[in-house]
Amino acid sequence: MEDVLKMISRLKRPTLLVRTARHGLQDYNRIVHLRRLLKTEALPGPSHAIVRLMELEAVADQLRVAKRAEYSVARHIEMIVAMMCEARILKASNASRERTQSPT
Repeated sequence: MEDVLKMISRLKRPTLLVRTARHGLQDYNRIVHLRRLLKTEALPGPSHAIVRLMELEAVADQLRVAKRAEYSVARHIEMIVAMMCEARILKASNASRERTQSPT
């Protein structure tokens, strides 16, 4: 599978959506938000969460572009916040793993 961080970096979304999502980063609660977005009790690891969030976000973006009535900007932003935070968690995990594996 392609690196999920690269997949996220290639996403192109309106600047206003991304800026708005950045304001929500500090309030992200992984347990609460992922359970609600992914509709699951068991939380996946960050890379699996990102893949699932990207699938949901792609649908939300299609609704946005098509100007569908069922589109929710609040839910779309919540998905982007979750993707950003999960990416941060994954990056931190990768950095920690690299530090423990590097020779001293």
